[in-house]
Amino acid sequence: MDHQTADLPAGTSQPARAPGGGRARGDTRERIQSVALELFAEHGYQQTSLREIAERLGVTKAALYYHFKSKEDIVRSFTEDYAAELDALLTWGADQPRTADTRAALLTRYGDIVQQRLGVLRFLEQNQAAVHHLMAENGARDNKRMFREQFEKLRDLLAPPGCPLEERVRASVAVISVGLGTMLFQKEAADPAQLREVVLGIATELAGAASTPTATA
Repeated sequence: MDHQTADLPAGTSQPARAPGGGRARGDTRERIQSVALELFAEHGYQQTSLREIAERLGVTKAALYYHFKSKEDIVRSFTEDYAAELDALLTWGADQPRTADTRAALLTRYGDIVQQRLGVLRFLEQNQAAVHHLMAENGARDNKRMFREQFEKLRDLLAPPGCPLEERVRASVAVISVGLGTMLFQKEAADPAQLREVVLGIATELAGAASTPTATA
């Protein structure tokens, strides 16, 4: 049985939030990722042990070990999941017409990923050296280069090479504003929906997108 599909013993943990703040979908892998991110945020990555993650989940270390051999494996998993979501967005965007509505939809979908993966983004920001070492050690793509390439591809979907410099700069700032604006003001905003509207409104204006971002399905 695959370690990503096997479930933890029934009733051993309460439903957790999915990585970045969304509701868990009952998936064991996401539950483990979510709890690990909570502990990394509370105590720091280096100070958190696999045993503590198992205790927070309410399972034995052996049960957790069945799914992930180490906390490094957990970090690789949610980093790769985030990268995969960005790749899927870019693949979708590449097949869409180059219109204001498409630019709005790209930013909206990107905003949804950011909102869902806020915990991951904070972890990447606060543990850059550790993540870089882990990814390189595992022979994976360098995460800084990987995410930069994805950022550039998203910018190019908003303002392709050959566009006036101002449009290219606006597209870059639009992408940055979605991630940074959400991260910086999440705690300050009383209503997450209002923050989402404000952030996407600014981003779509910068990118010359449709005035009202369309919701994703």
